[in-house]
Amino acid sequence: MQLEVQRASTAPGLPSDQTLQRWAEAALESDTRGGLVIRLVDEAESSELNGLYRHKQGATNVLSFPFEAPPGIETAILGDLVICAPVVEREAAEQDKSPESHWAHMVVHGTLHLRGYDHLDEDDALNMESREIAILAGLGFPNPYEVE
Repeated sequence: MQLEVQRASTAPGLPSDQTLQRWAEAALESDTRGGLVIRLVDEAESSELNGLYRHKQGATNVLSFPFEAPPGIETAILGDLVICAPVVEREAAEQDKSPESHWAHMVVHGTLHLRGYDHLDEDDALNMESREIAILAGLGFPNPYEVE
């Protein structure tokens, strides 16, 4: 998989490019062809993109933008993930999770969205969550949906 990491955030302690790639490849499971961009941002950019593309106010943890090739063009490009570093760090603290496990969850969650998974209804949510739990377990992380 070709990964481009864009570091637009000034937050300390961001995961390394190699770590982000390992997490994204785990979410791709055996299909590691294609390309992916992960952009690490601060709250201002996340808020702007969330308002523009989801019509929601405020910053959010992860936004997924699947790549749509023009008609007649074949490509394995997956798309872009935009992850808001301050939101991920804050959520990890609020949920009493390690920052690393929450970062891994956001990368896995966003990558699964790029693969076509969603959580718009209960069945889809259960299917996506079960994939996330299995992938994260394979990476050595606990179930992100389990409240301790």
